[in-house]
Amino acid sequence: GASLITPNLSEFETIVGRCADEAELVAKGLQLLLDLDLGAVLVTRGEHGMTLLRTGQPALHLPARAREVFDVTGAGDTVISTLAAAIAAGEDLPHAVALANLAAGIVVGKLGTAAISAPELRRAIQREEGSERGVLGLEQLLLAIDDARAHKEKIVFTNGCFDILHAGHVTYLEQARAQGDRLIVAVNDDASVSRLKGPGRPINSVDRRMAVLAGLGAVDWVISFPEATPENLLSQVKPDVLVKGGDYGIDQVVGADIVKGYGGTVKVLGLVENSSTTAIVEKIRKN
Repeated sequence: GASLITPNLSEFETIVGRCADEAELVAKGLQLLLDLDLGAVLVTRGEHGMTLLRTGQPALHLPARAREVFDVTGAGDTVISTLAAAIAAGEDLPHAVALANLAAGIVVGKLGTAAISAPELRRAIQREEGSERGVLGLEQLLLAIDDARAHKEKIVFTNGCFDILHAGHVTYLEQARAQGDRLIVAVNDDASVSRLKGPGRPINSVDRRMAVLAGLGAVDWVISFPEATPENLLSQVKPDVLVKGGDYGIDQVVGADIVKGYGGTVKVLGLVENSSTTAIVEKIRKN
C-alpha cells in the first residue's frame, strides 16, 4: 500500500477504466483504495480541479483555481511537491490538498516548466481568505497590490475622513475608480480625525467608516492611517494614480510630489455640490 497517490485523470482511468461521471470516479476510486490498501487517492482533473478520496470519508472536490491556463507542464510536480511540503509542515491532508490546488492554479498560468514562490502562494492564500477586496492591514494590502500589478492592473489611491458617508462621497469614489482598475481608500483613524475636525468628531468610529466604504462597489481596498496626511502610506503603496477632490491645483495635493517623483499621475476631481459632511453634522446638531 501507500499513504497517498496522485494520478491525473488519464492515469487514473488507465487503472480503473473510463469514468462516465463524477459519481463513477468516486466509486472506482474508493474501490481502488481497498484493492491497493491506500491511505488516499488525489485525482487531478485539469479544468475540473481535483478530487480527494479517503476510505470512510466523503469525497472532497476542489474546483480549478487557474485564472488563465498557458502551459500545464509541471503542474503534477507542483501538486506533489506542495502536498509534501504542507504535510511535512503539519497540515492535515484536506488543507494540504487545498494548498496544492492553489499552487497548481498559479503554475499553469505561466509559460513553460515553472516553479511557484512562497510570496505567490501567500498571495493566493490571501485571495482565498477574502483579502481580494475589503478592509486590509498594510501587509495584506501590499500583497494584494503586487498581485494586481502582476495582472497589469492600474492602482488608484484616494484618502479622507469619510465620517458620514453621503451621495457626494459615492459619486466621487466612482469617479476615482474610473481612473484605473483598483481603488484604495485610505481613511484617517479616529485620533487624526479629531485633530483635524475638532471635538466631537468623528461621529463614526474608524471601524464603522471603513466597513461602510468597503461595502461600496467602486472600492477595492480600505486601510486606515494615523497621521493627518497619507505621505507615509503613499511612499509604501506607490499608486499609479493619486486622486483628490477639491478646487485646488495638482501641486497643492498632499503627496503629489511623492507620486510624481516615481512617475505616477495626480488628478483632481471636482466636488459634488451641496454634499458636505460638516454641513450634515451641523444640520443634525441644530435640529
